Amino acid sequence: MARAKSRWICQECGFQTSAFLGRCTDCGSWNSLVEEKIQEDSFVQRRLSVATSTKTVNAHAGPILLNKVTASDADRMSTGIRGLDEVLGGGLVPGSVCLLAGDPGIGKSTLLLQVAKAISKNDKVLYVSGEESAAQVQLRAKRLNIDSEFLYVDAEQNISSIHERITGDPARLVILDSIQAVYHPEITSAPGSVSQVRECAQALVNAAKANNIATIIVGHVNKEGSIAGPRVLEHMVDVVLQFEGDRTRQLRIIRAAKNRFGSTSEIAIFSMAEDGLNEVDNPSAIFLGERLSQPGRQAPSGTAVIAGGEKNRTLLLEVQALVTNTSNPAPRRVANGWDYNRLLQIIAVLEKKAGLFMGRSDVYVNVVGGLEFEDPSGDLGISTAIATSLLDRSIDPGLVIIGEVGLTGEIRPVAHLEMKLKEAAKLGFTRAIVPNGKHSLGNDVTSKLKITGVQSLADALALVMPGANLKPNNAS
Repeated sequence: MARAKSRWICQECGFQTSAFLGRCTDCGSWNSLVEEKIQEDSFVQRRLSVATSTKTVNAHAGPILLNKVTASDADRMSTGIRGLDEVLGGGLVPGSVCLLAGDPGIGKSTLLLQVAKAISKNDKVLYVSGEESAAQVQLRAKRLNIDSEFLYVDAEQNISSIHERITGDPARLVILDSIQAVYHPEITSAPGSVSQVRECAQALVNAAKANNIATIIVGHVNKEGSIAGPRVLEHMVDVVLQFEGDRTRQLRIIRAAKNRFGSTSEIAIFSMAEDGLNEVDNPSAIFLGERLSQPGRQAPSGTAVIAGGEKNRTLLLEVQALVTNTSNPAPRRVANGWDYNRLLQIIAVLEKKAGLFMGRSDVYVNVVGGLEFEDPSGDLGISTAIATSLLDRSIDPGLVIIGEVGLTGEIRPVAHLEMKLKEAAKLGFTRAIVPNGKHSLGNDVTSKLKITGVQSLADALALVMPGANLKPNNAS
């Protein structure tokens, strides 16, 4: 007879214990442990049955030589969205499992229906909706002008039934919306719990690998912005996509947090409209607004243009800084879209190497557009914005500033400098400050931009603000 076993599982990190704890000893979250009762024999039986059911003619009997394995990028499926294909590394790989995570209402279901529309023109697509009825999915599809004879919808939540339908009549693409809504009947915990998410995801991975089906799983995020469910979920899948953006804003961003088939440096930017998500071809122009629309007009103090990104997707963004006096003994340091600790580092270098004292000033830094900027090439631009706000000096609006600031005040080289400068020249910028050194730049860049190399932060500030009173503190 099967023996019942009870265990307490943290719903934030998946930590397991045999007794209740008010606080998880692994992740430190409070009141996150939930009791789950499980049948040991049933668990073993179920795992064996799932493993047996996923054996198909595609499975091989043993190891084979690596150079005998055939694999080609030509097998990838285009999603019909150029930017999303670039983020995926060239399209969806057959047999791969992709996890798409984002806040509720941000547009995950809309995006996936647009992907289903493109692929269902020639191949069968199965859209499994665990949160909405088939009629609700049809209403969204009608708004997106989707009418395909190869797109099937299944409003099912039982993972056993879903598994049978996937393996019984395999589709080219399977979309599950969402993993938190489905359940396994042999697990007593509620849908969305750690055990349910882990076991349901494992069944989908087994079916996708055995039948060579590209699978996209929708995942929710918690209040901290992390993917809900056990951390092991991200290790089970091949690709993890983060769908970011504020529902009150126009733009949406997709970036890859994990990609076994390509780079994680690409991003895709979309705008939400009545007919779905439309890819933005020139997002830099949107983020910069009217900065370049009025020639001859000086940019306000506390602003600068920085460039970031890699390869085919380079973004130019405006960063704003505000430095104001305060009577508070502990001045505030606030960073929106920029790493807080890196802001503290920049302020320290400005005080030490440029003589700009900010010990009695609040410092606020904001990357315009609501984006999270992580490229260290923005250091020099942010330093300039802070310095011009403190000294109330304006700068040339046609100037783009690129460079990483070291702790000794030197300006360090950055990656993909030529791609950043090409984007700046295309948008009409006329000047650029970059790290000093030998750069292999094409004529299409040097003919449009006056490029100046600098070795130190003090040199860069003196160039941006001629006549500024900069007195580096070189005391030990």
